[in-house]
Amino acid sequence: MRVSLVVGTLLVAIALLVYSTARADYADREDVRVYVDALVADHGFERAWVEDVLGKARRQQSIIDAISRPAEKVLKWHEYRRIFIEDRRIERGLEFWNEHRQALERAEAEYGVPAHYIVAIIGVETRYGRILGGYRVLDALATLGFDYEPRAKFFRKELTEFLLLSQEERRDPTELKGSYAGAMGYGQFIPSSYRSYAVDFDGDGQRDIWSNPVDAIGSVANYFKRHGWRGDSAVIELASMPADDEARKQLDALANQSLKPEMPVGQLRELGLFVADVPNEARAALFRMEQPETSEYWLGLHDFYVISRYNHSRMYALVVYQLGQLLAASQGSARLEAS
Repeated sequence: MRVSLVVGTLLVAIALLVYSTARADYADREDVRVYVDALVADHGFERAWVEDVLGKARRQQSIIDAISRPAEKVLKWHEYRRIFIEDRRIERGLEFWNEHRQALERAEAEYGVPAHYIVAIIGVETRYGRILGGYRVLDALATLGFDYEPRAKFFRKELTEFLLLSQEERRDPTELKGSYAGAMGYGQFIPSSYRSYAVDFDGDGQRDIWSNPVDAIGSVANYFKRHGWRGDSAVIELASMPADDEARKQLDALANQSLKPEMPVGQLRELGLFVADVPNEARAALFRMEQPETSEYWLGLHDFYVISRYNHSRMYALVVYQLGQLLAASQGSARLEAS
């Protein structure tokens, strides 16, 4: 009898602890109250509305677990590439392209961004709208903004952007869903990107990248253009290393140092790197990509850097480039077969 009572008491205590942890009590925390004060002062939010919204936010440990092990940091290039470069993703990309050909052609004409890169971004991010994310954006941004110290400042800023966005677009912030990092819609825009780069591409009076692929297409193209897409030269070129061991060591030490194209191609050639059809005066970044038994070396140019602004990862940018090239080649083949 006494044992049963003790066990029952423990179970109740555990249940209360689990409930408390799940609830997170964001509205009752001092750091959240300071944050709310700033929102009211800086952006004119109604205090009661903000407190009500944040009171509904829930801490999600799985979000912290996911952001602590991003694929770009734990996988080698050939492992990462295998996730995204697959026949089914290419097939669905061609279906998406054909279904939205008019919007893609218009986006290419208005923003100067080739259709195959727009399709590739949407394919990598959400499999063309099939996987939009299952977390409430509110939970993701509150969890990371208040309980993930390495990037708390960044995610609190995104939480502010999200609250502003929800009011501007007349959306209920407790209902919108996205990724574990708070990215939303076909193109997985974080809130600040949504507010800055999303466009109403179909002219219906609303910027909707959650359920409107036409708006998503225009928004991705606008994102690239606003980040400086040129489209007047190569994006990235495969390079060959010299046979000389000392020269290889010097070049290898320069690889993967930066995403930004800052090294003159002529200087890299002087060190023995071979790359075709790139002017000496062009600036590039050298990348080493691991294959199962060896490594590939690539020279990323200006527009490759623009792709990397979407996700600051050389592997991400290269997989978008390669998927885009495969889609363009397949689309060309499909046109030939149809003619």
